[in-house]
Amino acid sequence: MQALQPAITTPEKEPGLRYYLQREPVILAALSALAILAFVGVSGLSRIYHAQLADLGNRWFIRGEADLKAHRDELAVNEFRTALLYSRDDFTYQLDLAEALIGLKKTNEAYAYLVNLWEREPENGLVNLELARIAVQRADTEKALRYYHNAIYAIWPGDQEVQRRNARLELIEYLLSINAKTQAQAELIALAENLDEDPATHARVGDLFLQAQDYEHALAEYRQSLKSDRHNAAELAGAGQAAFELGRYDIAQRYLAAAIAANPNDTQSAELLGTTELVLRMDPFRRQIPVDQRHRIVIQAFNAAGERLKACPAVDSSANIAAQPRLAEKWASMKPQITEEGLRRNPDLVEQAMNLVFDIERQTNAACGTPTGTDLALFLISKLHEGN
Repeated sequence: MQALQPAITTPEKEPGLRYYLQREPVILAALSALAILAFVGVSGLSRIYHAQLADLGNRWFIRGEADLKAHRDELAVNEFRTALLYSRDDFTYQLDLAEALIGLKKTNEAYAYLVNLWEREPENGLVNLELARIAVQRADTEKALRYYHNAIYAIWPGDQEVQRRNARLELIEYLLSINAKTQAQAELIALAENLDEDPATHARVGDLFLQAQDYEHALAEYRQSLKSDRHNAAELAGAGQAAFELGRYDIAQRYLAAAIAANPNDTQSAELLGTTELVLRMDPFRRQIPVDQRHRIVIQAFNAAGERLKACPAVDSSANIAAQPRLAEKWASMKPQITEEGLRRNPDLVEQAMNLVFDIERQTNAACGTPTGTDLALFLISKLHEGN
């Protein structure tokens, strides 16, 4: 029997390269998963952090907006600055800060913010409007006009047409303030072409046309507005003044009388109405008036012109110094003929006498200033019949 031999154990082989190669994808996947989890975690924390910053900034911004609306500009500036600590590049925060700085009259600082914002969004309506306002404060008309026009054609949030119209209205008021009436008229005509049916807007545009001395368009706007409220005292007065300036005295009389009926305290309309009624009463060339009445008017006008000529002191210009004695001589030589009997015998005297009256009123108006009462009415009548 053979002796038992001890069993020989083969030592275990250590894992080879193949082993690791087989497991490397698993390890890499695990590491990648860990990296992704870490990245997601960091990103989440970062988002939470930035969201908290944004929330803090928004809270300060809301406070600033409330104070800005309440004209507490100093508080608003501090609050907007705090908001910008949390959101440094926020466009709206910077824009509102600039508005608050303008309220504090810190124009240079506001301008720096606005120029930066304009470079970021040159088509922004409010930025252009604020830059226009600063240019107005600096009396820089060229820049003011450029930024106002940019604002008119810019992009606005909400109702763009209303915002653009308001920007144009502000431009028109600026043009009127610097006495640029021709430019204001052009802007007003462009504005009037796109108005809605709102009577208040038509009335406001009528007021602006009146200031710009475009009386035809002013009358048209007031008439449009009065369609909705025929008894509006201010609009009736405006229409009456526009008609008066156009020399349409019959229309002016109707509007002015209605304005006074609606507002008895309107002294300006009452004065215009008095002059209007004098013009209508003192014009001998009106149609369908009796011959005897025409003669009486000529006599009254001739006598009034003679008194005006006597009252007018020495004039400045040599042309008027030479003209006045001639007018006085003509008036004195014609005076004996200007009677009801003389005018009946010689109907041509009506025109001759009134031509002399008109010459006297024009000369004395130039030499001695705008007349009043009957003389003002005669001067206005002379303008009605210029060239006839």
